[in-house]
Order: sequence, then C-alpha cells, then structure tokens
Amino acid sequence: MSKVPISVCIIAKNEEKYIEECLKKLQPYGFEIIVTDTGSTDRTKEIALEYADKVVDFEWIDDFSAARNFCAEQAANSWILALDCDEYVNRVDVQGIRQCIKRFPKGVGAVRLNNLVFNESGEKQYGTEHVIRFYHRSFYKFEAPIHEQLVAKTSDIERQKESFLLPMEVIHHGYALTSDEMRKKQERNLEILHKSVGKGGDDAYLYFQIGQSNFVLKNDQEAIEAYEMALSLNPPMDRIYVEYMIVSLAMSYVRQSRIADAVVLMDKYAEHCKSARYVYTHAGVLYDSGQKLKALLLYVTTTTLEDFDSIGQSKLHCYENIIEMYREFGEEDMAGIFKEKYELCKKERERVINS
Repeated sequence: MSKVPISVCIIAKNEEKYIEECLKKLQPYGFEIIVTDTGSTDRTKEIALEYADKVVDFEWIDDFSAARNFCAEQAANSWILALDCDEYVNRVDVQGIRQCIKRFPKGVGAVRLNNLVFNESGEKQYGTEHVIRFYHRSFYKFEAPIHEQLVAKTSDIERQKESFLLPMEVIHHGYALTSDEMRKKQERNLEILHKSVGKGGDDAYLYFQIGQSNFVLKNDQEAIEAYEMALSLNPPMDRIYVEYMIVSLAMSYVRQSRIADAVVLMDKYAEHCKSARYVYTHAGVLYDSGQKLKALLLYVTTTTLEDFDSIGQSKLHCYENIIEMYREFGEEDMAGIFKEKYELCKKERERVINS
C-alpha cells in the first residue's frame, strides 16, 4: 500500500521518450504507480519496471477507456489519478489533495494541464486546460474509445457529483510535436472517432472531438460541420466540452472570415458560459468585428475572473489588446497599469515553458 491513498494509473505504448521523466517526477510524492502497457516494442516496459509499483499488460483494442479502466482495476487504492506518459507532475500539495478527498468523497478532480506546443514559427508556447482525471473508482469509470471522459456508474452518483481543481501542476509535453507528427496523431484520432459514431454513448461528444482534430489540422469547414452537428444534438450545457465546442466553433468561423456568425454564436451563449476562456474568446470576436469598446470591457473582465490562469499563454495576448486599446482611447495611465501585469505574465510564461 502506498503512503498516500492514491494510485496513479498510466497507460503506455512505445513511450520511452517520455515515461522515465514522468515516473521520476511522481516518485517523491508517495503515490502507488501502476503502468499498463498496451503493446510496446521499445524500452517502455523496461523503464516502467524500474520505477512503477506494478506493470501489467493489456491487449490493445482501439479503446483508451477500456485500457484506463483495466489499469484502475489493478490499483491497490480506490482513488485514481489518471495520467499520460508525456505529462510531468511539476508540483503537488499532497495535504491539499487529502482535504479534497474528505470534502468531496463522491466528487471528481480536474488537473490543470499546461500544454506545451510549437507555433508556426517553431517557437515553444503553452495553453492551459482543466481535465477531469481524479476519481473514486467505485463511483466512476471512463467511457469513449478516444478522448475518454469520466462518467458516473449510477444515476444517483451523477446527481451528487461535484468537481474540484486538484492542487497540483502538470506540464504536458506531448503536443510539442512537429507538424508532421501532429498530423499523423490527429489522423489516427479521426479514424477511431469516425468508427465510433453511432455505436452508442455521447455522439455529440464524438462529433466535438472530430471537430477538434479537424481544427488542429486546419480543416476548418470539416471542423465547422462537426461542431454544428454536435450542437444540433442538443448536448446538456453543463457538460464541460460544450463550452469548449462553442469557443472552437467561433474560432473556426473567424478563420473562415465568418465574423458575423461568430458574433451571433458567442452572444447567444454568453448568459450560459462564464469561464475566462469563453469571455476572452467573446472579446476577440467583438474586436475582430470592430466593436472595440465592448471588446475592451470583456478583455478587462477576463483578467478579473477566478479562472483567468486557465487561458494559459493567451493571458499575454489579452493584456496586449487591453494596453493597445487603452492607448488608442488616450488612457495612458490605465495602459501603464496593465503593462505591469503583462510583464509579470511574461515571467510566468518563461517559468512554465522551461519547467
């Protein structure tokens, strides 16, 4: 049994590039570590055996949820933290996690992922997202063959579900890929997603993920069609992915020069969506449509929201636009205030990227 009543469950296949650093960074915290190998032909298993408490095999069946659920079944603890090999835990407040467990015994925890990526110029940057990965295996399981989601095992648990943000930071290195590597990854994802549509489960979510892969590949029309199909299925607004989908659809409209459609979309859902990511994107759409005063108000509002950090490196762009517009409106003092915030944000960016 581990010192902390949490098992970190990792599924792996040919991950020798990442897995050693992942496991090294986990070891100091006292978690049990379970690695499920799905058919590696490199040194992944050899490395895992050196660091993990248990290494088990699982025959790959094109289903990430099946592999994750199998991995959780091998754990000695009931509280599970699901990670990937290319996700490095940077810091953890173990006592804080214990308090979360006591406060939310049937809840689920979100991990803040700082995703490192390369832009078109080859410069490393990062985006941030909150992904639900921490759960009690008696109450939850993973569903969907790819881009898997945690779902309650029974309806009574679903009604009691509460989510919380884990007091930990995770740096995700797996998106820092060359354009060719990213293309192959998204094409693989699309193949699995298209096979899964219509086979039961949440088709709206599958169409959302089809849209996401096409968005990354810059297949904007295909992305728009997938997002619009997902919205036509009327998914519940309390599903986390729905807000992400509306934001991504608006960005796809913008890339297709359909600014008016993006404005209508963002205005329509503004009463339901209050996250920093949504408000920031709404501001950008208004800015692109020439409504700069409204855009400035929403950009400033974004900086005041509790989850402002969740937009990652976009915080810099948010501050840049605020400074530009205040100067344009002749408010140099206000521009100076946000210039100071901008400089602090730049330092945080360097810390994350160099972690």
